[in-house]
Amino acid sequence: MSKASYPLKLPASVKAAAARLAKEDGVSLNQWISVAIAQKIGVVETAADFLNRRAGSARPLDMLPFLDGAKRETPPAGDQLD
Repeated sequence: MSKASYPLKLPASVKAAAARLAKEDGVSLNQWISVAIAQKIGVVETAADFLNRRAGSARPLDMLPFLDGAKRETPPAGDQLD
């Protein structure tokens, strides 16, 4: 496995929390951050794959008949597009 370095700047509070959790897990901060990033990548890629399979061959234009039949309501306060 090849490795690459990347200078990472974290807010002090995030670094302190990550360091505390790494210590609790008995691993280095570097290893803990590497695993956290790998987990996040897995979650994002799994979600994207799930949504792509769920959408199948549907395209945005396929939604127009449903949107055309939707009620025309004023959005609730605070939910308007700016």
